[in-house]
Amino acid sequence: MSNKEGEGKSSANEVESSGKASATGDYYEWPTFTDDDDILDQRTRINAMEAEKMPFVGEKASLSYLAEEYQSGSPILLQKIKILEEKYAAMRRTRGDGNCFFRAFMFSYLEHILETQDRAEVDRIKSNIEECRKTLQSLGYVDFTFEDFFSLFLEQLDGVLQGDETPISPQELLHRSHDPSVSDYVVMFFRFVTSAEIRKRKDFFEPFIMGLANTTVEQFCKSSVEPMGEESDHVHIIAVSDALGVPIRVVYLDRSSCDNGNVSINHHDFFPIASSSSSEHPCPFINLLYRPGHYDILYPK
Repeated sequence: MSNKEGEGKSSANEVESSGKASATGDYYEWPTFTDDDDILDQRTRINAMEAEKMPFVGEKASLSYLAEEYQSGSPILLQKIKILEEKYAAMRRTRGDGNCFFRAFMFSYLEHILETQDRAEVDRIKSNIEECRKTLQSLGYVDFTFEDFFSLFLEQLDGVLQGDETPISPQELLHRSHDPSVSDYVVMFFRFVTSAEIRKRKDFFEPFIMGLANTTVEQFCKSSVEPMGEESDHVHIIAVSDALGVPIRVVYLDRSSCDNGNVSINHHDFFPIASSSSSEHPCPFINLLYRPGHYDILYPK
């Protein structure tokens, strides 16, 4: 599953919202440029402006709004959306800036903790986060390159738990997700976690990476995992799920159909390596909708 959700890149320290959107469209007549690079640069700037009209994470919405996007499109997609509506009550859109997988994962996880107040889950993931920190240190990362990102995510975890004070409201969680100084830092936290897991288990991930990008594990992490605005693929999902011990379900909305002519919705469950049995996690609480190039959040009925 190739996800060309964005092409903007920045260093780990440049975490302001500057990703490039993947949506294309002729918003005005193109001027004459001297070469293809000028055209690509202009398109990239326009795509970024279009993406910025969308918040990092949107309001919860009915799947009927998704159907409206495809009213004049593929009949297969409309049929699949009807099937989706039988199993899922709502969705949240995320900005198509290259970081949509990590933003969707971030919001969905924090929202789950806010709703369940599952202290055992928070204790478990904090333990895994500490292991991720040790892994980065063992790989030669200097603490100051990642510590702020880790600290901010832990603050968000504590903020959604009921403690001596009342936890933040769902609306406050959404408000925080719109703040680049919070949202982008948490995205970078997940990017470092993902990179650490891939590097730690180099032998496992190398065949995937060679087939996907034909490059080394180290170069893949530097160019395709750690920079803001870079696309996420199955390698990223496996790594973050394994590192944090969180199962993820990805539901695919595309034009593929079954050989017998029947239309169905495909999904894949990414279970952490430490608990790969589906009996341990019969239903992942992170549910994401994948459309070619983009991830949104789904809410099961």
